[in-house]
Amino acid sequence: MAHEFEEFHQELRSVASDLLAKDRAVEWPVLAGAGWVGLEVPDEFGGAGATFAEVAVICEEMGRAASANSYLGSAVLAVGTLKALQPSDTRDALLSDVASGTLRLAVALGSYEFVPDADGADRLLVVTTDSEGAPVVDVAALAVTRQPVVDETRRLATVSADGIEAAEVLRFAGDPEEQVCRLHDRAAVAIACDSLGLSEAMLAATVSYAKVRHQFGRPIGSFQAVKHACADMQVAIAVSRQLVSAAVEAVAEGRQDASTAAAMAKSYTCSAAVDVAGKAMQLHGGIGYTWESGIHVYLKRAILNRSLFGSPAAHRKRLAQRYL
Repeated sequence: MAHEFEEFHQELRSVASDLLAKDRAVEWPVLAGAGWVGLEVPDEFGGAGATFAEVAVICEEMGRAASANSYLGSAVLAVGTLKALQPSDTRDALLSDVASGTLRLAVALGSYEFVPDADGADRLLVVTTDSEGAPVVDVAALAVTRQPVVDETRRLATVSADGIEAAEVLRFAGDPEEQVCRLHDRAAVAIACDSLGLSEAMLAATVSYAKVRHQFGRPIGSFQAVKHACADMQVAIAVSRQLVSAAVEAVAEGRQDASTAAAMAKSYTCSAAVDVAGKAMQLHGGIGYTWESGIHVYLKRAILNRSLFGSPAAHRKRLAQRYL
């Protein structure tokens, strides 16, 4: 699947890179106008009818640019949740409105704390349970309180369940537990894609700096210690890309091993991203610790990514369960 659409993905990556390079903060109308919001929305609802594989390309480029926008919560999670629901007039209308950019949703995946992009969303999709304990989705209007986090490029918020005003309760298609698990998997992989992109950005910036920064009459990139550090970064990124590619393919195809692939990609890639960004700051020397260098933006994003939708320890614990 990856090779079949490789040329299209490269073109999509190039377009995304150009747009995100113009402005780190991309507003919702721009995302919708670019067609990224409706990538996974079926054709009949005004979308492109693409798959998670194409969404993953956008997520990676957003990480590479450390872009501040609401794509994660209002497109990746929102569209994935809507597509997992049983067809209904409400669900179909929501898909159409999201694809056109007239409505911005956010998704609370079983937790009311640190909900991505809930601040400023028009409505919320709240994954909860019915009277029999089966997962359902409330289309609700909740009180939202923005939560400050270490990464200023993301907007997270706490939503209050008190006095919930549900417009309608929507049910999952197929097994509800399995659908919720798939939503968590795609969220984890989306974050892994973001971390992969920011890792590659940090390596590129470090290599570029090492070529022009001179010490003792020669570029610092000629020193063995710097070469080894950059090589370690490259190895970590290469392993991350293999794991992320496998996880994206598994999620896009809805395979049974998607949870395992997602846990492997999320745990390794997000840990590696923190290490890579840390090395980048160190190899930039004193300037790397300044506000002007911008490296702190990537390091903070990597740190938050490591915690979002499951820490590395939590995902490794999931993987270890296979051997018990």
